[in-house]
Amino acid sequence: MTVLGLHHVQIACPAGAEDRLRAFYGTVLGLPEIPKPPVLAARGGVWFQVGPQELHCGVEDGFIPARKAHPCFLVDDLDAIAARIEEVGGPVRPDTNVPNVRRFHTDDPCGNRIEIQQV
Repeated sequence: MTVLGLHHVQIACPAGAEDRLRAFYGTVLGLPEIPKPPVLAARGGVWFQVGPQELHCGVEDGFIPARKAHPCFLVDDLDAIAARIEEVGGPVRPDTNVPNVRRFHTDDPCGNRIEIQQV
């Protein structure tokens, strides 16, 4: 048995947050939305393509934002992404704790922690 890679990461969101998530992940970060299978679409949430992997935002009853656990997105222009996030009022928290790595943390519209790192 061999693990071949990572197919998707799922983060939680509250019911009704889909449009806010589309605005952030789709418009600000530029991730294409993936149609969910009809049986899963009925549960709410939204999926996005991230390179060959996927980000699944799933509705969770009693939702609490993830403040420590987080996905990390690799980008080719950290400053441009930071500027886009700041333009829409999102936080940009630079982090220099990893030597030779340019990165920052932000929050999605539901309050989940997100890391952005330059390749």
